[in-house]
Amino acid sequence: MSGIDLTLLILPMVLVAIGLYLTHRLVPNGRRAPFNEVGGVLFSMVGVLYAVLLAFVVIVVWENTEAAKATTFKEADALAGVYWLSRQMPLPQGGELERLTLDYAHEVIDVEWPMMAKHHTDPAATMLIYRIRETALSFQPGEDTRLQGVYQQLVSNVEQLASERRARLNQTDDVVPTLLWVALIIGAVVTVGFTFFFGLPSLSVQIVMVATMTGLMALLLITIKEMDYPFDGLYGIAPESFRVFLTRLPPVR
Repeated sequence: MSGIDLTLLILPMVLVAIGLYLTHRLVPNGRRAPFNEVGGVLFSMVGVLYAVLLAFVVIVVWENTEAAKATTFKEADALAGVYWLSRQMPLPQGGELERLTLDYAHEVIDVEWPMMAKHHTDPAATMLIYRIRETALSFQPGEDTRLQGVYQQLVSNVEQLASERRARLNQTDDVVPTLLWVALIIGAVVTVGFTFFFGLPSLSVQIVMVATMTGLMALLLITIKEMDYPFDGLYGIAPESFRVFLTRLPPVR
């Protein structure tokens, strides 16, 4: 957990503890206790509504991260398919296609992935996709049955590669919009704020209970923040699938 996340976790708990202490000094527990029953009913309603919203957002960001990870592996798998099919093609086209696939993998790992952390993409990687497609489609298998089969599989893999790349680039935006973040933060403030209306016999017990609840809510919001964008943050997806592709490859012809 980063320093910012740790601050976002601890600061609300401290503020809540201070707020409860000041509330107790200004409005003692004995004056608030008669409203516990009514406040408890309203607090349950608010808590359930906020819990549903929070659970919905957590599920959405989790599913988006898993989808982005699957897209990355599919893209690398299609790239591997293009590479191994290119080795069955005659030179010079086969050798050129091999080099292009390797160049694309290195470009994605070394250049585009750091750019994606800042919500940008690499035009050079896009141009390599165009060159891969152009080289693959320009191949003429002739009357050779084996090469005709290679060509058909090659075209299919190239199209899948381009499709999965488009899908990955479409996932370079945040999942949670600003309006939903506003709703999450206001909902957290309102839910915690309701606890200030309760009057318990022990102030210290109330502070511990409310601060613990506040910390749990802050932790969930931090988790959402870290998973909001799949290619950055604590749970950011690494280009591991492309690194796996580059390991133990035979030398380029």
